[in-house]
Amino acid sequence: MFKNNQTTVVTEFLFSGFPRFEDGSLLFFIALFIIYVFIVLGNLVVCFAVRMDSRLHNPMYNFISIFSFLEIWYTTATIPKMLSNLISKQRTISMTGCLLQMYFFHSLGNSEGILLTTMAIDRYVAICNPLHYLTIMTPQLCVLLSAGSCIFGFLVLLPEIAWISTLPFCGPNQIHQIFCDFEPVLRLACTDTSMILVEDVIHAVAIIFSVLIITISYIRIITVILRMPSVEGRRKAFSTCAAHLGVFLMFYGSVSLMYLRFSATFPPILDTAFALMFAVLAPFFNPIIYSLRNKDMKIAIKKLLCF
Repeated sequence: MFKNNQTTVVTEFLFSGFPRFEDGSLLFFIALFIIYVFIVLGNLVVCFAVRMDSRLHNPMYNFISIFSFLEIWYTTATIPKMLSNLISKQRTISMTGCLLQMYFFHSLGNSEGILLTTMAIDRYVAICNPLHYLTIMTPQLCVLLSAGSCIFGFLVLLPEIAWISTLPFCGPNQIHQIFCDFEPVLRLACTDTSMILVEDVIHAVAIIFSVLIITISYIRIITVILRMPSVEGRRKAFSTCAAHLGVFLMFYGSVSLMYLRFSATFPPILDTAFALMFAVLAPFFNPIIYSLRNKDMKIAIKKLLCF
């Protein structure tokens, strides 16, 4: 921070959601580092397994590989800085760094959310309209859906980040969180904070809309599966959806804890726990879910790793 004509101008933020070094931050660093390495390697394995096994060259697995690729960068937007803060006494981030972290973290998160919605629609078409699946989910459409998810996810946040960059920050600079996020940053702005509620409503509408589409798709999918006469057919149909459903529940469950609480406040330790669940634990379990809950993926991974 520096003073300009008796006004304190904030040029960097200080994270206050981390434990002090003497309180065991080194242990947190080691645990988080191991988790981050697992996330990166696990998702890379999923990506390469899909690309190198011709049996997995279909829309469902292509979407999974793109989701795994996004997961690597989604965690890279926050975890390396978290690791740095855990072993540093400064624990600061510049204004520009904070804006960039928010932009990339939430843009990648938005892209993942849209892709999960696309994957639910793909499963809906595959199970509820199997005879026309290949004519509907063409390679060209899959490319458009994948690219559209990423492009829209990145474009939709530009106005919000541009607006935040124009706000005056002249008071306290402590972010009560472990990474830059909209609500804790906006609370530090020296302006009317009623926009925080507007931000909450916009985020809530986007989350609820996506959840509704996926939920409606799966209600229809489950209804069709239960009507199948063959037990083996029902088992196979459920197995193709189980991994995606597990990732959906993990992703949107953690998102809801973070962004569907409006003006409700929680103790700092609980806020940190929600943030870790959202930014670290959900990405950690996703490659496990995709590899353990899918027979074809397990075979492809074993072939890739040569055992």
